[in-house]
Amino acid sequence: MTTNELREAYLKFFKERGHAIVPSAPLLPENDPSTLFTGSGMQPMVPYLLGEEHVLGSRIADSQACFRSQDIEEVGDNRHTTFFEMLGNWSLGDYFRAEQIPWMFEFLTEVVGLDPQNLYFTVFRGNEELGIPRDIESVKLWQSLFATKGIEAKDVDFSERDGMQGGRIFYYDEKKNWWSRSGIPQNMPSGEPGGPDTEMFWDFGVDKGLHEASAWKDEPCHVNCDCGRFLEIGNNVFMQYRKKDDGSFENLPKQNVDFGGGLERLVAVSEKLSDIFLIDAFNGMRQVIEKKSGQSYGSNEENTFAFRVILDHAKAAVFLIMSGAVPSNKDQGYFTRRLVRRSVRFGRRLGIEGSFLGELAEAVIMQYGEAYPELIEKQESIKSELSLEEEKFSKTILKGEKEFERLFAHKGAINGEDAFLLYSTFGFPLELTEEMALEKGQKIDKQVFQTEFRKHQDLSRAGSAEKFAGGLSDHSAECTRLHTATHLLHQALRKVLGEHVVQKGSNITQERLRFDFPHSTKMTPEEILEVEKLVNEAISKDLPVYYEVLSLEEAKKRGAIGLFEDKYASLGNQIKVYFVGDKILGDYASIEVCGGPHVAKTGELGHFRIAKEESASAGVRRIKAVLE
Repeated sequence: MTTNELREAYLKFFKERGHAIVPSAPLLPENDPSTLFTGSGMQPMVPYLLGEEHVLGSRIADSQACFRSQDIEEVGDNRHTTFFEMLGNWSLGDYFRAEQIPWMFEFLTEVVGLDPQNLYFTVFRGNEELGIPRDIESVKLWQSLFATKGIEAKDVDFSERDGMQGGRIFYYDEKKNWWSRSGIPQNMPSGEPGGPDTEMFWDFGVDKGLHEASAWKDEPCHVNCDCGRFLEIGNNVFMQYRKKDDGSFENLPKQNVDFGGGLERLVAVSEKLSDIFLIDAFNGMRQVIEKKSGQSYGSNEENTFAFRVILDHAKAAVFLIMSGAVPSNKDQGYFTRRLVRRSVRFGRRLGIEGSFLGELAEAVIMQYGEAYPELIEKQESIKSELSLEEEKFSKTILKGEKEFERLFAHKGAINGEDAFLLYSTFGFPLELTEEMALEKGQKIDKQVFQTEFRKHQDLSRAGSAEKFAGGLSDHSAECTRLHTATHLLHQALRKVLGEHVVQKGSNITQERLRFDFPHSTKMTPEEILEVEKLVNEAISKDLPVYYEVLSLEEAKKRGAIGLFEDKYASLGNQIKVYFVGDKILGDYASIEVCGGPHVAKTGELGHFRIAKEESASAGVRRIKAVLE
């Protein structure tokens, strides 16, 4: 199957089994300052897995675009990417193991057509101290399904110590086969839900010699070995436990299923490709790079590594720019810039002269435009941002080369600290510094560079943790109050400044709200006072806050405002609308499409004050406000 065919087959399969198909949530999470990117298919579903009702019911499926910035340095092998699609299906208190496991086996073997002889599975070993048993039920279900194919599926333990032992189903501890937001059961706070999972693996075959040629050749090979023989293709989480105050676990009254499967990995194994970069989704991009570089993919190890970095990074940058993360020095844009610059650097390594990212963007858009129409709508701006950043970095390289020569002329040498200075001040890559130093008969002390780099990372992480700690994602009382206040602010701005005001961005921490909106001029002191007055009047009336599930047409008819109408329209035309006001009188201070959470009455908010009004970007203003 091609990438598009497999995606559609998966969604069709679960739609036929009663699942509502929802669109991919934004790569840049809405109203969630605790994280920069949507990094898993489960992430947008957390509120529903924790008990909030989904407007489309208890069976949901999707293909979620994901970006994991922490994997940037991992890219270059045959399987790691920063951008990927995660196929997902969820049962929110509906079906459980007895339905999910047979469905997955049917999808893999009958729909995708995978040979069951190459499928292997892992399950939770259990923990006697915590009173959590082995996941025997999953084992028996997998075994019965293999039996229908004439395959005996032996279950074995401690394969990480003793190797495969002729097994097909393997037990692992909570570090491998348990899921909760807090990690292993021992780290879970009281009241937190979690549960065991069963993961699915594809075996490329012992005859390929992947283990013998790897760094793990002297260790036992098992499905969680990193030698490359086995590839994880999916994970079924059975959220069935809740931690009690005494540290023990009890069954949840409503048990959930959370499945996530890598689309690109499933395509690769369906074509028996051990290299994910050879699937059809990368074909157009690969051809562009081959044409520009005059080299063929896979001709040697260094060439293959460079190709893979460019293939992944350019595609990820296209999707990030589409989502609003244009290259910059902060927040999400920092990672877009890093992806672009690494692409340019590895392009130089392949001998590419001149610009090439615009053509790669065209190939990405051609491949993904049908599934993600926004790519087509924004293709010119995406190509423009990529080309601009590519041009900037080319100039950066020139500046770095000049600074290198200046330092060398002054000191007669270049050390590790100088290399980091070139990197941090000019964005000049270490590899280029090393190349130029070698030309002058010198070698850079990479350990000194790495020490300086780690200091820089620690400072960055501390700043990021401080900036993004807490927020609406924890549904604290403070964030909930500020979230309701944001709705009142949104409506007040529309009354004072005009109906062109719409939300362009929102960031809520426990201390303050931040709201971005389009407006061409700085707000006057009088306008700020009028907005504050309207919000505080709504608060003083102690208005009720409640929601109704409406069709898109009814929501519009009743005057609801919201940013993502097209997205909600595809959610089965059913949306959650929050009202602030008197239902009997029909007098509302705010009507807005939103997923919550909110206070019950506006009197809980306190006094609203605008702390700052400033420019966020060209044509966009930003308000920071507090509740006192």
